Amino acid sequence: MRLADSLGFSGVYFKNEGQNPTGSFKDRGMTVAMTRAVQMGAKGVLCASTGNTSASMAAYAARAGLRATVLIPRGKIAKGKLVQAVAHGAKIREVSGNFDKALARARTLAATGGLYLANSLNPYRIEGQKTLAFEVWEQLSRVPDVVILPVGNAGNISAIWKGFCELKWVGLTRRTPRMIGVQADGAAPIAAAYAKGVEMTPWPHPETVATAIRIGAPASWKKALRAVRDSGGIMLTVSDHEILRAQRLLASKEGIFAEPASSASLAGLLKASRSSLIGRRDSIVCVITGHGLKDPGSGRDG
Repeated sequence: MRLADSLGFSGVYFKNEGQNPTGSFKDRGMTVAMTRAVQMGAKGVLCASTGNTSASMAAYAARAGLRATVLIPRGKIAKGKLVQAVAHGAKIREVSGNFDKALARARTLAATGGLYLANSLNPYRIEGQKTLAFEVWEQLSRVPDVVILPVGNAGNISAIWKGFCELKWVGLTRRTPRMIGVQADGAAPIAAAYAKGVEMTPWPHPETVATAIRIGAPASWKKALRAVRDSGGIMLTVSDHEILRAQRLLASKEGIFAEPASSASLAGLLKASRSSLIGRRDSIVCVITGHGLKDPGSGRDG
């Protein structure tokens, strides 16, 4: 890797989830969730989303013949993601407030309206998303020392950790990686809880250029903290400036155009490398969660 060499690392790999059908990691779990919805006889599916979840759910719902409804926070969704949901025929409903308000509304509608909720609270989503761990193990022929990924609603880090634990449980490996979760400075309730050793307190007004992780009340925060602590990892924060710098590095050095939230993985690696947690000879996997065309308007530094 040109970027790894220039930074002085010997084993950095990028797991590019932007190559999935709708351009993000969400497809792994959503295909399983939609299959389960069909098995249950659901007529409609529902999610709250800042973008990637809505695009993925709408696509797989269309393939399954299910009606899709998406709740989005008004004015806080990347247009590159919203256009996918619209193209796939989803019904779009705006909610005043941020993602957390939209998710609360979605949970109420799912409970009272008979719709199948497809957010990461859905256990079948987690079962699909854990397959990233299986693929990493297969592609490297081993478990890496460190896995770094952005954290928003926190379903993905807990799912991937579950996957690595299952590989160990069935005897395919004797070890698990250290999990490093990365949040943006302006939307870091889990990182704040980790640093203080306390339960998470929601942030009412999260703000970051990385729209996919602009979440102040992550639903799976407990699982995320457990994954980090049990693995001997860490939860850290990076600034928007660091995120956009990492985005440029990925594009110019590796030819990977990642959305800002995805670039938080590399930004986290650069920050963690200044501590004793990561060694220059460690094998490190940075998860690139979504394609840069998902959020092209944010691909510049101000």
